Amino acid sequence: MMPLSMAKEGEPVVIKKVGGKDETRQFLENLGFVAGGTVTVVSEINGNLIVNVKESRVAIGKDMANKIMV
Repeated sequence: MMPLSMAKEGEPVVIKKVGGKDETRQFLENLGFVAGGTVTVVSEINGNLIVNVKESRVAIGKDMANKIMV
């Protein structure tokens, strides 16, 4: 397992676990980051990621990406 922030651009990865506080986890789950789901990193700028998740593009910061294990 590794944090989403270490995933390669353009490579689909499966989410294994979403960590963090309850409200952080709930926020990420509402965006579509759920265990078993697939995400693809579209681009990475200074550690901040743009990812494809559930047919939509979402921008998340490095701290959030580090809580998502793939």
